[in-house]
Amino acid sequence: MRVRTRARELVLQFLYQLDFQGDDYRQELDSFLNQALAGKPGAVEAIEYARALVDGVRSHKEEIDALIATAARNWELGRMAAVDRNAMRIGCYELLWQDLVPMKVAINEAIELGKKYSTEASGSFINGILDRIRRDKGL
Repeated sequence: MRVRTRARELVLQFLYQLDFQGDDYRQELDSFLNQALAGKPGAVEAIEYARALVDGVRSHKEEIDALIATAARNWELGRMAAVDRNAMRIGCYELLWQDLVPMKVAINEAIELGKKYSTEASGSFINGILDRIRRDKGL
């Protein structure tokens, strides 16, 4: 598995935990990442990228959530599956604030997270929302 893909998976899991345990849980990030990646190839790079994603999503969370809510039109964020919501947060952050991540990669990785950790239908839902955000932003 690629280093950034593994980092995204861990970020999805961590953001899911933050949804339920609150932002105070952020102090547990290093322990969570070190435990999950101990002894794995590319661990240092994965940990660095995962930290950047968590911090980026958290610092832009209000804007990201507003973009997702607008693009979702008939869906409230709170009614979305937590995995789908957090996969879209990661994808949206990478799409708008990570210049080194190509748009297609940001969207495809979010889709794959949804399909792997939520439902098969999550992929098309996530794709639709992120693609609408991409178009609305003129990307």
